[in-house]
Amino acid sequence: MINIVLGLTGQTGAGKSTLCQYLQQKGCRIIDADQVARDVVEKGSDCIADVILEFGCEYLTVDGSLNRRKLAENVFTDKAKLKKLNDIMFPYIIADIREQIRLAQESFEGIIVLDAPTLFESGCDKFCDKVVSVIASQDIRCRRIIDRDGLSEEEALHRIGAQHSDNFYMERSWAVLQNNGDVSELKLQADSLLDRLAVLMEQQDEEKGQEETL
Repeated sequence: MINIVLGLTGQTGAGKSTLCQYLQQKGCRIIDADQVARDVVEKGSDCIADVILEFGCEYLTVDGSLNRRKLAENVFTDKAKLKKLNDIMFPYIIADIREQIRLAQESFEGIIVLDAPTLFESGCDKFCDKVVSVIASQDIRCRRIIDRDGLSEEEALHRIGAQHSDNFYMERSWAVLQNNGDVSELKLQADSLLDRLAVLMEQQDEEKGQEETL
């Protein structure tokens, strides 16, 4: 089957989720790394046991689930703690993502989007044919995070401070979408992106056809 694995990443509040929803509407297959991250720390999992062993039982709820918000408030203000958490969780997340990509490649023809906020940090960019990042100005991202998550401005800025600069994404991406406007502007950029990917898939199809005739 002809398909392209597209890594989609970017800064918190930049609009990656909005873009991903639109790509899904346009027929792309989505692999949600955030959902994978939630799944691997389900109650009773090996991953949650490793997290609690490192950070302490105070991050468990009364029913044995992970208190994700409390843990996030801790690690997003301390890059060393965030790295420790990532080091614990990434192996579990990566194994699940690799399997989901494999299954999608076997059953789906088209664009497979790996929606992953920590695409580069986890090394999952190596599984992708192309990487696209979404970025936006800090003021806009701060407002979006406050509206989306109900955080204070201080909490939102802590999350932003724990992430990479625009240049980090621009240097590592095949394409970068600037999302400082409204949704319609983002969709126009997405349509242009899909056109470019369609050309790549056509080339891939032609190359495959040439190989089969040899």
